Amino acid sequence: MSSSALTLGHVFVLVLCLSAAEDFDWRHNQHSSFYYGTFPTGFSWGAGSSAYQTEGAWDKDGKGLSIWDVFSHKKGKIQQNETGDTSCEGYYKVKDDVTLMKELKLNHYRFSISWPRLIPTGLKSDHINERGLQYYDELLDTLLENDITPIVTLYHWDLPQVLQEKYGGWQNISIISHFNDFANLCFEKFGNRVKYWITFNNPWSVAVEGYETGEHAPGLKLRGTGAYRAAHHIIKAHAKVWHTYDTQWRAKQKGQVGISLSGDWGEPVDITNQKDIEAAERYVQFYLGWFATPIFHGDYPQVMKDFIGRKSAHQGLGTSRLPTFSPQEKSYIKGTCDFLGIGHFTTRYITHKNNLRGSSSYFLDRDLAELVDPRWPDPGSEWLYAVPWGFRRLLNFVKSQYGNPMIFVTENGVSEKTPCTELCDEWRIQYFRDYINEMLKAIRDGVNVRGYTAWSLLDKFEWDEGFTERFGLYYVDFKNKNKARYPKASVQFYKRIISSNGFPNQREVELWRRKAVETCSSSNQLLAADPLTSHMEMVTEIVVPTVCTMSILISAVLLMFLLRRRS
Repeated sequence: MSSSALTLGHVFVLVLCLSAAEDFDWRHNQHSSFYYGTFPTGFSWGAGSSAYQTEGAWDKDGKGLSIWDVFSHKKGKIQQNETGDTSCEGYYKVKDDVTLMKELKLNHYRFSISWPRLIPTGLKSDHINERGLQYYDELLDTLLENDITPIVTLYHWDLPQVLQEKYGGWQNISIISHFNDFANLCFEKFGNRVKYWITFNNPWSVAVEGYETGEHAPGLKLRGTGAYRAAHHIIKAHAKVWHTYDTQWRAKQKGQVGISLSGDWGEPVDITNQKDIEAAERYVQFYLGWFATPIFHGDYPQVMKDFIGRKSAHQGLGTSRLPTFSPQEKSYIKGTCDFLGIGHFTTRYITHKNNLRGSSSYFLDRDLAELVDPRWPDPGSEWLYAVPWGFRRLLNFVKSQYGNPMIFVTENGVSEKTPCTELCDEWRIQYFRDYINEMLKAIRDGVNVRGYTAWSLLDKFEWDEGFTERFGLYYVDFKNKNKARYPKASVQFYKRIISSNGFPNQREVELWRRKAVETCSSSNQLLAADPLTSHMEMVTEIVVPTVCTMSILISAVLLMFLLRRRS
């Protein structure tokens, strides 16, 4: 997930009370209500990761450089100048991590394949790395031996650096055929074991943060044009890969190919104001619709074509900054989606705002302002507020806009950002409880959701935020050479949801929460980002002193000393 999808300049904090905003008629979603019930039989429960964020082994066994290897080594690009060089060392811990998945009772595991680990230069004609193929063979075989279905992402942001240097990455149309070669290799080598392929994860972030704001690799700031050009090539690359699978592999492998799109929900600030209503829909269309509408309907959302075209004309440009698809391309792209992956984390209130400045920018093109309610919980990432009811609305939007496609929720979760990280992550339990329940309500509305992926299995490298934010169900001790994993309380809670396939009754769900928190509280499992933990292994039966607990004890001793001196 994007670590800074919204810069401060694009976020306005709404201090006024916003509870007056009513629900849309067709959603009937009371913010405070909770629905007790279970998911359809066969619903798939999983957790996710991505290659650069978890694998480590960045320069081992013949792997080539990715744009993230290069970007993270540049000073000042990542919080505390951290890199994903070793991260969770997932490359060396396949069996350990699959054991964690088995303990969680996961039905599926979503991971990505590193393009430069398989094809070091990105060019298939140059060299294929056998050690990379062996690693993913081992991972796939171990998952299947444990009855865990692999859901495989082909591109989760780690473009081979050679393709960026030589061609300009996603700015160059040649990337489409190179990506197709990579995908075809994956189908050939792994397709007998993989039934669910995702072409791209969150292409919005690839385009906007990689080529518009420069916050992510490759760090280019091609404002007003770079994001649109990158997205155009990504959509065409997705379609090409879908057709390649459809014509060459589907009959024998019987798999499916989709794409994973991220989207926040946009809620009008004033539901009686037509401009706010239109701005809220525009927000979602410029986010999710940018990619979903061409794939399902053959062309960009009309509102994007209108707004970007009009602003381009005002800037004196002869053509729109938003590229166009030819009639042949429209028909080639339309319908290239066997299932739709949805990544969702948060919601924004939206109001109309005229952006009349002459400079061009994706953000200015939308003519809107984003607002948050200061009462919304925000335990970690600065962009991530817990607003569960937005999830149901977004899922219903997808149903109504795109003909109720088969949906897999491919990312949903919450981070924490504290100096002392508690394994008793009650806020994450609350987040999962409420968001999963809104998904259950959406299924009752008729939305075709087939699976849910908690984000993420492990704490990991969080892009430009480095290791300062943690999304994991399992805590990873990054200062320990062994990268030891420890279960947070949310592991027990999520495991109960999976075992019950939902929420059987109020008493049961409250008991789950209590037992999950009691388990970690009784052993006082509190970890701190300090050198202490890198010198010892932690077991659940032993209380381990940390910076946080030690500071409390020292303060208490000092206070007693001062009181004695006064007496």
